[in-house]
Amino acid sequence: MPGLVVFGRRWSIASDDFVFPGAFEIFIRVLWWIGILVLYTNHKGNFDCASGGVLHSYLVVLLIILAAIILSLCAIVYVSAQGTITNPGPRRSIPALVYVRALLYLPELVWACLGAIWVSDNSRGCQAAEVGAVIAAVVASWIILFFTAIGVLIVFDPLGSPEPRPEVYDPGTRNLESNGSSQLLYTARSLAVRAWESRLRLLCCCLPQDDSHRAAFSNIAQLFSSFFSDTDLVPSDIAAGLSLLHQEQDKMEQCRDPDDVVAHSPSSPIGDDLQTELEKAAHCMQFAMAAYGWPLYVYSNPLTGVCKLSADCCRGRGVEYDIVGGDHLGCHFASILQSTGLQYRDFIYISFHNQIYEIPFYVALDHKNEAVLVAVRGTLSLKDALTDLSAACENLPIEGVTGSCYAHKGISQAASYIYKKLINDGILNQAFTIAPEYRLVITGHSLGAGAASVLAVLLHSAFPTLRCYAFSPPGGLLRRIVAQYTEKYLWITWLLVLARLSIPNMEDLKRRILKMVSNCNKPKYQILLRGCWYEVFGGQPDDLPTELESRREEELSQPLLGPQSLLQHSASYQSLASDGSPSHTTHVPLYMPGRILHITQDGPSRRLCFSQTSYRAEWSSEMAFCSILISPRMIADHMPDAVFRALQSLTQDCSFPLWGNSLP
Repeated sequence: MPGLVVFGRRWSIASDDFVFPGAFEIFIRVLWWIGILVLYTNHKGNFDCASGGVLHSYLVVLLIILAAIILSLCAIVYVSAQGTITNPGPRRSIPALVYVRALLYLPELVWACLGAIWVSDNSRGCQAAEVGAVIAAVVASWIILFFTAIGVLIVFDPLGSPEPRPEVYDPGTRNLESNGSSQLLYTARSLAVRAWESRLRLLCCCLPQDDSHRAAFSNIAQLFSSFFSDTDLVPSDIAAGLSLLHQEQDKMEQCRDPDDVVAHSPSSPIGDDLQTELEKAAHCMQFAMAAYGWPLYVYSNPLTGVCKLSADCCRGRGVEYDIVGGDHLGCHFASILQSTGLQYRDFIYISFHNQIYEIPFYVALDHKNEAVLVAVRGTLSLKDALTDLSAACENLPIEGVTGSCYAHKGISQAASYIYKKLINDGILNQAFTIAPEYRLVITGHSLGAGAASVLAVLLHSAFPTLRCYAFSPPGGLLRRIVAQYTEKYLWITWLLVLARLSIPNMEDLKRRILKMVSNCNKPKYQILLRGCWYEVFGGQPDDLPTELESRREEELSQPLLGPQSLLQHSASYQSLASDGSPSHTTHVPLYMPGRILHITQDGPSRRLCFSQTSYRAEWSSEMAFCSILISPRMIADHMPDAVFRALQSLTQDCSFPLWGNSLP
């Protein structure tokens, strides 16, 4: 940080990012240089073949080129290791060294071509070792050049436009510049949005490019462009900041009072039987897991899953049962039967149709709990991911709630899709015609949990006795007034931090990363090395400066734009980083709805491979999840099988630490 400026543009790499790739290339080049030197020394410069003189000259020049490259790399690595993330002054010579290193690619390329010509035309009569050494040198050169080109493409920043020429200040043009600032802002935002749209289209090239996909790409691109517009962070800066934040969080956790918990649910009677509720939650989690179909079933049962499903996958029950889209062989339905233990006749409707804002779900009769159960699938495809990322606010009309009821746009539209199917197609009427005394229960995990929560809000007026069990839903889901409205009938089981994602939480995470990297006085390579060691082997977190130590809050709240970055020289980027830019607009805070039971691991987060994990459950509130916690197990703990194991552990062990049966 800031992004490196060479060849007249900014790149997505900083001047302190050359330590590790440079050291690795030095290692390869030194081995290469030693091998060529050994070959040359063994023959003492005399090669017994017709083109021995040419080979002698080739190896001598190759040794010189390799030595020059090694020296330039050593200089780059040494200089890149100086300074800190936000103090690039000691690394001011990096651009010049990069130019020198880039010039050395030219003789290396020429010599690789000459080596290939010599092998094909003039290597007859030479020893196999000599020819093999030249071939290895040519191949190694081309491999390094190829990966260098790949690296250039990776760090290329489409927004790193050439540095504009400095303009002479004229007071008479001030009003004109002011009038043109909106046009500059619009141009900069348009460039950023188009760049992100191109990245999304490339990432999702396998999806059809219809109107719905293009609209989703546009919405997500606008969100990403506004989020990244006011900082000059490169990916390695973010990695270093996350490492520092994780160690900072662990230090704070060690100082936390273990008895600082909420004694009972803020909205439920103290006499509620939480053991019974947890058993119901574990039961519903089976249905939420089943909604993922055969991929999760095989993942959870790697040894027996395929064998159990193979007998049912090709029976073709599509005519007998209303299965819609995405399950031509019946494997999804077979896995649902295996996971839930229900019979064919217990299913009312099953849909594996999947598009943006349209996610799979099924409706079944749960005779054990006397419930009509609606299970919604979580994220399992690129289309689901696009639904997740459509995180703008959308007004959700709710009967009985006054004011604007904002909700996560993608999840709200997915819930509306399911709502229309259930009501307009008469699916719930059919279910309650069969079992009129049953209760409506809605469940889901992750994206499915968010959709289930919003669906419960939409259906509550028609089914006032419904219950919703949502497992690890997104943190930014509903406006607080709506979230509080749902506390009587919506039960949230929250296991980990990944589901804390929301736009305000991401903005808060960015601010904390900026503060941590600004306040740390260590080079980036040391932060990353220590961070990797800490994540893999554990130990005590570094005694690093806290977020605000030796820093003023007003200084750290400013956008961190490097003095050598193009972002400082470009008027359009100055507009984006100004206080009046959209990047500084306040997003509507959205919260997690319902009554929240937070499940955490009891004891140290790092355990031996075969040690048993114990859990604790404590009541919490939506305000406790207004920041993102960093953990190496964020993704693993978010998986539905991890949530199910935690619920099973809590319900099977009568001595588990459950908070909620005692008076506050």
